[in-house]
Amino acid sequence: MSKASKIAKKAPTKAPKTASKPEAPKAKRATKVAEPAIDAKAEASEAPAKREGKGALILRLISREQGATLAEIMSGTNWLAHSVRGFISTASKKRVIESRKNEAGDRTYKLVE
Repeated sequence: MSKASKIAKKAPTKAPKTASKPEAPKAKRATKVAEPAIDAKAEASEAPAKREGKGALILRLISREQGATLAEIMSGTNWLAHSVRGFISTASKKRVIESRKNEAGDRTYKLVE
């Protein structure tokens, strides 16, 4: 066998390309519609009352004169103890929060103003 015939046997034949897939139509860009200016007072009166968040509830509880125990905060927020302590830790970076044990041995948190 000659060298040329060996090369011819080894070279794979390529199948002719089939027709390419039709391209999907390009998505149209959404156009921004200018919203009319609304009076802030009118918007506030029409908006439903916003629900208080759990963080705001904790701050309200610990800002009381006697503060709030860990158990009170847990029952008010339905959080576990480690979640409450984590929130208190984060909130204490911006505020002064006093933590002490009461006579019964429960942890009490109080916001110091």
